[in-house]
Amino acid sequence: MNGDVSFIGKDIVSINDLSRKDIEYIMDVAETMVPYAKGEKSGRILKGKILGNLFFEPSTRTRLSFESAAHRLGLDVLDVSEMSMTSMAKGETLSDTIRMVDTYCDAIVLRHPHDGAARLAANVAKSPVINAGDGAGSHPTQTLLDLFTIKRSMGSIDGLNIVLLGDLKYGRTVHSLSNALTRFGAKLTFVAPESLQMPQDIIDSLTANNCKPYITDKLDDVIESADVLYVTRIQRERFPDPAEYQKVAGCYRIDNEALRNAKKEMIVMHPLPRVNEIAPEVDDTEHAKYFEQAFNGIPVRMALLSSIMGGEL
Repeated sequence: MNGDVSFIGKDIVSINDLSRKDIEYIMDVAETMVPYAKGEKSGRILKGKILGNLFFEPSTRTRLSFESAAHRLGLDVLDVSEMSMTSMAKGETLSDTIRMVDTYCDAIVLRHPHDGAARLAANVAKSPVINAGDGAGSHPTQTLLDLFTIKRSMGSIDGLNIVLLGDLKYGRTVHSLSNALTRFGAKLTFVAPESLQMPQDIIDSLTANNCKPYITDKLDDVIESADVLYVTRIQRERFPDPAEYQKVAGCYRIDNEALRNAKKEMIVMHPLPRVNEIAPEVDDTEHAKYFEQAFNGIPVRMALLSSIMGGEL
């Protein structure tokens, strides 16, 4: 572990707040957490502390993996899974809700439908705040588990050719991941219809960090050189106009035929949930890493919670 890195009391709002050294530190701690995440070892190093889990937007993997991570570390969890369960349904502001929850726990995990909600929460809470996804903005813990999955599967992240496919406009996972990958010198390719391509401000940010992504709408043109294929769902809930969603729904489908020219060691990732963008037949191939990716959320979030809240194995 790097003794120069300290996460005690640190907010995790955006992956852009973390240096490469920070990211590598969390991945190193996460590696030590894997047997604890699997239940092969027991280490309730945060027993007696309380985590506030505030999920004001639907979630399965992120919410349950945070809960699992918390319980593996011995934390008690205050869980709120929808706004209607809080005084926000009566008109209370998010700021007041966060201030109130802050008095009840030692750290807060927040998922919210509006961009900037996590930054607002971090500004008003005295306890550390972890962003579990806010609007179409940032999802830093997903990025960390994605990087951890790539490193465990490929041995290293440096210089890999990463192809991001699908909803790159509204997909907050690929926004955070793209920026993080520039720290490792990865080559980025964006595959999407023009209406769902990566936002220009993200492309400008990547370019400023010496990463010039290749942009196309044809997967066949780039699949042979890919080390990682990161597939995203076309997100109906992010579209302001349902008619626009219908124009692009189902535009890509990854099946064994689509992967026929892929490298043997190329991995397929997906932040889940999937709808029909990856055929079930891919699940049985060596390429499929998305369920392992989902599991990796537990050791990565254990690493974050223990580092932020001061626990040591």
